[in-house]
Amino acid sequence: MAEFLRWEDGTDARYELVGGAPVAMAPPGVAHGRLIARLCGALASPLRCPPPSMAQVMAAIAAPDRDDTCYIADLAVASRPPRPGQQLLSEPLLMIEVLCPGTAIYDRQTKVADYRRIPSVREILLVDSSSVFAEVLKREGDRWVTEVVQGRDAVLTLASNGLTVPMSELYEGIEIQDGSETDLRVTGA
Repeated sequence: MAEFLRWEDGTDARYELVGGAPVAMAPPGVAHGRLIARLCGALASPLRCPPPSMAQVMAAIAAPDRDDTCYIADLAVASRPPRPGQQLLSEPLLMIEVLCPGTAIYDRQTKVADYRRIPSVREILLVDSSSVFAEVLKREGDRWVTEVVQGRDAVLTLASNGLTVPMSELYEGIEIQDGSETDLRVTGA
């Protein structure tokens, strides 16, 4: 893993280390980027409340008990910032992945399974980039409970940091197909 963290291929491509091999990641789509930006903005105030926390976009997260896998989370929140020069985010509390059609299965089946094995993680948020839909996976002792947040009238709430944001605000201005292929709606301006 240390070699991967030092590696620079001379491009702006993003990579994850999976089973010892670097895997290129496609550039995020417009909806993906806007959702991450909105989540960062919504997290700003709750992160300043006691105990203060910090968020990191494209956070490097080591798979637990493995030295051959390093994921790049869309957004992660930890209770303390990394030390100078530290590339891996240690002891994350909240992991956020924005799902797109090309990565949703991998994120759900592989990344989420590993995130759940990180002892410090209390919540995992999955936000869909192609529908107004989110899942909040919450650790309750030795088990995980999933809460579905769906539709523009719903409100997304995270216990790990007190975030509360209406789904209508989170998805404002993002093109979402509601219903048929020909019914493309854009909210906001």
